[in-house]
Amino acid sequence: MGLGRLFPMRTERDSMGDMTLPEGALYGASTQRAVLNFPISGHRLPGAFLRGLGLVKFACAEANAALGLLPQEKARLICAAAREIADGRLLEHFPVDVFQTGSGTSTNMNANEVIANRASQLAGEPIGSRRPVHPNDDVNLSQSSNDIIPTVLHLSVARALRDRLRPALVGLEAALAERSAAFAGIVKIGRTHLMDATPLTLGQEFSGYAAQIAKAVARCDRAGSLLEELAVGGTAVGTGLNCPPGFAAAVCAILSRETGIAFREAGNHFEAQAARDDVVEVAGLLAATAGALSKIAGDVRLLGSGPRSGLGELRLPATQPGSSIMPGKVNPVMCEMVVQVGHYVQGLVTTVQLAGRDGQLELNVTLPLLAYSLHEAVGCLAQAAHRFAEACVAGLEADPARCRELTDRSLMLVTALNPILGYDRAAEVAKEAHATGRTLREVVLARGWMTADEVDRVLDPRGMTGPR
Repeated sequence: MGLGRLFPMRTERDSMGDMTLPEGALYGASTQRAVLNFPISGHRLPGAFLRGLGLVKFACAEANAALGLLPQEKARLICAAAREIADGRLLEHFPVDVFQTGSGTSTNMNANEVIANRASQLAGEPIGSRRPVHPNDDVNLSQSSNDIIPTVLHLSVARALRDRLRPALVGLEAALAERSAAFAGIVKIGRTHLMDATPLTLGQEFSGYAAQIAKAVARCDRAGSLLEELAVGGTAVGTGLNCPPGFAAAVCAILSRETGIAFREAGNHFEAQAARDDVVEVAGLLAATAGALSKIAGDVRLLGSGPRSGLGELRLPATQPGSSIMPGKVNPVMCEMVVQVGHYVQGLVTTVQLAGRDGQLELNVTLPLLAYSLHEAVGCLAQAAHRFAEACVAGLEADPARCRELTDRSLMLVTALNPILGYDRAAEVAKEAHATGRTLREVVLARGWMTADEVDRVLDPRGMTGPR
């Protein structure tokens, strides 16, 4: 039984001929061809990207009207339909797979058709009639997929960095700083190479984590600034063919007004369309953020290991049962989630780097994959940082007794003896203490090298947590 016997269908015509598609779909023949051509992954372009596409189409219509290229009534209808997309409506009418034409032409035409058909509805005309708005002649006026999709890529990722990732990182930084303050008085043993080192406070350790995330926030801001140049105005190959003077500047001004981000026309349109170096750099900054999150989560997991046979310096919040066979076991699942997200983002970053490399001649033709990978990376990092702060960091507790026990047992307190005994004698003390099971204090006193008061003062762990 044919599809038309099961569901109402309609026929539209484009430059390649007739195409049958679902009756209620706001997209048209060009989009349906892409649906049939690319049944690849089932992954569609992210909603944030599609909302950005709606906003760019809105700005283009407004600019075309201001330049006298588009009649006011057509511009009003296009702006109304495009605004619905920008607001997150009509996204169900964007069915094209991520793995499609590398320029994103299928998605650009998808938007053109949805906007034109929605304009027909608003004007009381049947969808598919191309009255009063034509998808190419009106919605795509002064544009090409080759400059519009890179423009949407920059705009949508810049907004995602500002609105999703940055707030999540700021929240995590605050949670870590709060724990740093709470742990300021707890002395513990430091570790380098996973071996005992000199003491520090747990608060100092967490201040390092907070500083890492503060730098991640700065990287997020820097990444956003890299995306402020927009390719709009370059049309097919960067020459601006069929694009009137002043159009790109007008579109950038409208997008800046709508988003609060200082977008500007690309300084060189040939670079803006042929290369994707800016988004590759953004991906590198996201990789650094993923690495920071993974390092912190890994450290928290180690410090909380146990509860009786591990380091046990931290007590992690219990969020769910940890084992289907071991009753009462609780695992550091929030830390494990963050580490996995870090691995995933590193893979996405590698994809972006390869995609940026593989742009030949006048156009990079991996744009949909770039958009998907960057939005996926930003979204996962944002959610991971938010949940880690909320469900793990905020509820962390220290075990001061355990911290003190491990500090007192460490032989690396001997480092404080270097200025008094010299490195070689201090090494002898450490080796003898380790071999005999005696304390550093006992060995030093037995050898008569220091008085009891001197040893107690020098080997006080708190005194080692800052410069002497």
